[in-house]
Formats: sequence, C-alpha cells, structure tokens
Amino acid sequence: MHMLVNCSNCRIPLQLPAGATSIRCAVCQAVTEIADPRSAAAPPPPLHHPSPHNHAPPGPPPSAHGSKKAVICGISYRYSRHELKGCINDAKCMRYLLVNRFKFPESSIIMLTEEETDPYKIPTKNNLRMALFWLTQGCQPGDSLVFHYSGHGSRQLNRNGDEADGYDETLCPLDFETQGMIVDDEINATLVRPLPRGAKLHAIVDACHSGTVLDLPFLCRMNRSGQYIWEDHRPRSGMWKGTNGGEAISFSGCDDDQTSADTSALSRITSTGAMTFCFIQAIERGHGATYGSILNSMRTTIRNTGNDMGGGAVTSVISMLLTGGSVSGGLRQEPQLTSFEPFDVYSKPFAL
Repeated sequence: MHMLVNCSNCRIPLQLPAGATSIRCAVCQAVTEIADPRSAAAPPPPLHHPSPHNHAPPGPPPSAHGSKKAVICGISYRYSRHELKGCINDAKCMRYLLVNRFKFPESSIIMLTEEETDPYKIPTKNNLRMALFWLTQGCQPGDSLVFHYSGHGSRQLNRNGDEADGYDETLCPLDFETQGMIVDDEINATLVRPLPRGAKLHAIVDACHSGTVLDLPFLCRMNRSGQYIWEDHRPRSGMWKGTNGGEAISFSGCDDDQTSADTSALSRITSTGAMTFCFIQAIERGHGATYGSILNSMRTTIRNTGNDMGGGAVTSVISMLLTGGSVSGGLRQEPQLTSFEPFDVYSKPFAL
C-alpha cells in the first residue's frame, strides 16, 4: 500500500512508492526527501531541481492562497481507438476565456493535455488527481476555483447505495485502460467537500454521462411549464455530498444516461467540444448574467447547431482553433446544471 506524504513545499498529498527515499511533486516540482519510507516524520526542506521539460510560467508555483485558480484538462486519446478531435482545443479556448474575460492569472492555471512537454502535466490518472488536490489545497474565503474537463466520461455500477440511478459517473484519464477511471465519489471528496464558506468552485465538464459527475446534491431540471426546478439527489444513506460552507456549481455536457448513438460510452464522445463551445459562446453573446440565462443559451445552441456561430473575441479564437467541426448537427445531449444547494437560476448572478 502506498504511503501518503505531503510535499514539503506546496503541501499537496503525494503517494510515495514502496521503498522510495524521495519523491518529486507533480505540481511544484519540489523534491521531498524521506529519511525512512516507513516513517511519516516531517520531511526536510525541499530541494528544488527544475525539470528541463518544465514549461510552466516563470517564477514560483501558483500560490495556494491565490484568489483565482483553475485546472484545465483536455484529452484526445490520440493513437487509440477512443480518439477525440476537439478536446485539446477546448482546453486552449477555456484558458483563453479565463485569462482574457475573467482575469485569471496565467500562472494560476494548470493545463493537462497530451501536448504538454512537462511529463507531470500529461493527463494521466495520477497527474489529474494531484492537480485536483492542488486546486482546493489551502482554499480561503474569497477564492474562485474552476475545473474544466473535456474528454471521455463513463459510468460504473455503484456499490455503496448512494446513487439514485445505481451508477457512479466517472472521468477517463489518458491511461484509464490500465490505471482505471476517476469516480465521482473521489471528485466530490477532493473538490467539493473541502470548500470553506466564502469560496466558490465552478466545474465545466464536457463528457458523456457527466450530469452529476461532481456528485452535487441538487440537479436542475425543466418542468412541463418550461420553468427550471431543482431535484433532490441527496443519497438515501445520508452521506453528505455538499461543501464545507462554500459554493460548488457544475455545468456538464449531458445527462447521466446520455451518450452517443453507439451504446458504448467509450466508442466516441456525444459531440466533441459542443458543450464547451456553447458555454463560451453564451458568455460571449452576453448571456452570462445568470445561471439560467447561460443554461438557456447553451441548450438553444445545442438544438440549433447548424445556425450561425459568430461571436466575440473568444468565439473567434475557437473558430481558428477548431479543426474538423467540433460542433455538428443532430446532437443528442442536454447541458445540465448541478449545485451544492438550490437557488433561483434566473436571479443568481454568474461570476467566476
């Protein structure tokens, strides 16, 4: 069994391989020396060995107490039977949006894609886990956190009785076929439950079966009158899936039971990049005032994907980056909104 030790620089939990006497942090690159792998004694000060492959912005690693932080993950699964075409473009577009529209410092954004030359920023299961730990590490009131994921999603049978539909939703890192998927229970425990009062997390998840992939307790539905209402998805077991007083809200690409025409969740994504495109376009077209206006805009665009896709600066960047039509006709998906608590989607202002 791997022992967990805290990085001596940024304090992120790291899995120490059996017998190892040191470990390099996947986030800040500091090397933590372990005097005795069987002991959890406090490690000595970090030894910094900059990686020749580290292309992170110059200067110190992102502050654990920065007011705005983001993890952006785009996985294309290239050279595999699961290959997707638009996910890395989605990641680039989301970074552009966060930096230019919402003033996120570039140094406080961790990018995980196959194009990264730093081996610790390839979207493997371990690297994605470490990035998610980093996102909430040291979170303070006033912090705004964003997690964006574009890639494959799936689901598996739930065995602890905390899912209404009997399935856990999952994200599929690059090495999921050998290392396994990341389950919604873990995502909830890492991103949602630690959030303190005054902090907020927004997740934008563009994947199959992604409706409740953060395991948030409330799901927004539209009733027969065309009004948004909240469904209570709290588990019967009574297990708490909300926050520690903070706000956690997720936009996702489709409902938990939606996938592509092929019944296999991993054969191809419902529509590569469509959800990310529609989210960014909602902001660009001035529909980003409230959560309800964003959701309406996204759902309208999904239904009318053959119409004009003109927009603002970010949308123009998307048009340049997209290769091969990430938004195609005949989409079988409805963007979803889940939350830590019910709220009036028509009046609550949206802000990152």
